[in-house]
Amino acid sequence: MKLGDKIQSAEWKSEKHVPVIECADKVTANEPFAVKVSVGKEIAHPNTTEHHIRWIDLYFQPEGDKFVYQVAHVEFSAHGESAKGANQGPAYTQSEAHVALKVGGPGTLIALALCNIHGLWESSKAISA
Repeated sequence: MKLGDKIQSAEWKSEKHVPVIECADKVTANEPFAVKVSVGKEIAHPNTTEHHIRWIDLYFQPEGDKFVYQVAHVEFSAHGESAKGANQGPAYTQSEAHVALKVGGPGTLIALALCNIHGLWESSKAISA
């Protein structure tokens, strides 16, 4: 068994677990640009003690390169947990991350998200530079 066999993907407009990568399609090499990664853009994902997104990872694979490089790891730690009980806490984090990065050339951004119930989900977006 391979971890990759457990990663799911789908069209984010029809599946609430798929991470959505939003950034320019064309960026300037070696200049910072903004990337937003979120889960639940079109169809809201629950954010409860029982069902939530735990984290999102963002990777970059340069065109023609064998390896991927981790750009960011964002953990979401507040889902309504409280001493009063589930979903009664004072804070809820939203499954959305904003990252600024620069790349030396074209490649592909890859996002991976973990739902505590439904497992790993991925998406990707090619960028030119």
